[in-house]
Amino acid sequence: MTSALRDMKPGDLIGYSGQGWISAIINLGSYGLPNRGLSHVGIIGGSATNGTRLVFESTSLCDSPCAITGRRTRGVQAHPIDESIREYRGRVYHYPLYRKLYRHETDRLTRYLFQAVGLPYDTKGAIRSGGVGLSALESLIRGQDLSALFCSEFVASALAHIGLFQTANASRWNPNCLIRTLQQLGTFGPMGRLK
Repeated sequence: MTSALRDMKPGDLIGYSGQGWISAIINLGSYGLPNRGLSHVGIIGGSATNGTRLVFESTSLCDSPCAITGRRTRGVQAHPIDESIREYRGRVYHYPLYRKLYRHETDRLTRYLFQAVGLPYDTKGAIRSGGVGLSALESLIRGQDLSALFCSEFVASALAHIGLFQTANASRWNPNCLIRTLQQLGTFGPMGRLK
């Protein structure tokens, strides 16, 4: 395990910049540059029963089985961090939380993430979150709906759940806007490239 992986802590974010056409569309729709901006985001949670640190994400594009359920799924799932980085086709970045979570925050986050595993992927919500103007308009028209989740909606809701991100509507956040906002707020430090 590299020192970068050892330094990751619950609440840190993993940003993914894919190389495929789906990633390019996500980037263009969320004011990111294809092959440069983020097309996906996950959050570091607690460990699996064997002590492996996990990244929790909501995706429809992963072929690996979830480390918790043992099944491939479309929606919220968890994977060992090193496996997630190794198998991803594209760049991978680490966004460290500005401070270590307190024990009660870690416990609350971990419970939230584990309880969300298995929720379906929110394709319509992901499309609606595209673009700054469109996502702001959509958030006025449609309220927050966490019955199905796309990646950045899941991360925003998890951070809001533990009080680290104030948002009235987690459903409005796309990967690029979420990361930029969290860094501007000082909640997350500078990124480090992992791959």
